[in-house]
Amino acid sequence: MKIALMDSGIGLLPAAAAVRRLRPDADLLISNDPDGMPWGPRTIEDLTERAVAVALAAAEHGPDALIVACNTASVHALPALRAALEPGIPVIGTVPAIKPAATGGGKVAIWATPATTGSAYQRGLIRDFADGAEVTEVPCPGLADAVEHADRDAVDEAVAAAAALTPADVRAVVLGCTHYELVEERILAALEARGRAGLPPIVFHGSADAVAAQALRRIGAEPAPDADPTGGLTVLLSGRPGQLPAAALGYAESRLLGATAPAH
Repeated sequence: MKIALMDSGIGLLPAAAAVRRLRPDADLLISNDPDGMPWGPRTIEDLTERAVAVALAAAEHGPDALIVACNTASVHALPALRAALEPGIPVIGTVPAIKPAATGGGKVAIWATPATTGSAYQRGLIRDFADGAEVTEVPCPGLADAVEHADRDAVDEAVAAAAALTPADVRAVVLGCTHYELVEERILAALEARGRAGLPPIVFHGSADAVAAQALRRIGAEPAPDADPTGGLTVLLSGRPGQLPAAALGYAESRLLGATAPAH
């Protein structure tokens, strides 16, 4: 079994790690786009062209499914990706977990990139799935880029700015960018530092576990977390064979994949 994942950068690591936990015997193919990142500022046409190129590079290796582990690409390029690969290769997009976060009402915050925050796409999800919850959209300028480069100071600065825009009594936080799941603990620490005496713990809602499970369902495979850890790892950098960047190795998710430092 081979599962491919695509993103412009290392935001795909949480989903890749989730697949690895569910199926340690699955081969993983990571296809990202260092030549074209970040995708967010690009026009929809340009983003779609680059995303399709990254997907087609992955498809050449014969994966059983492709996870689009990028919210931006899922918003704008998913129809083109499915047209290019399906039905031969199932394509699984990434959608912010607004529906489960809103269950039970209360205050919910959605942390997302500035391009996604306030977008018609996100507003539509809130309208359709917020289920009466009080939703605050929180833009997080610079956070994805800081995570991508493992810049701890920049991460802390961006997280602090977003935390200041988040209601102190928020019940749940939706991580609307795949990069953010790599620094979930630091986001939680920043929110708790604002004071939550007497309030229940904040519940985070990412997308990694859901898309990993959906990928297995689409190919008719069952989770087997106790399987022998025989799965391999292949990395494509804008279509070229390579390794994950050194910045990725600071995250536990990359170590779970068995990633090693690039040669110098």
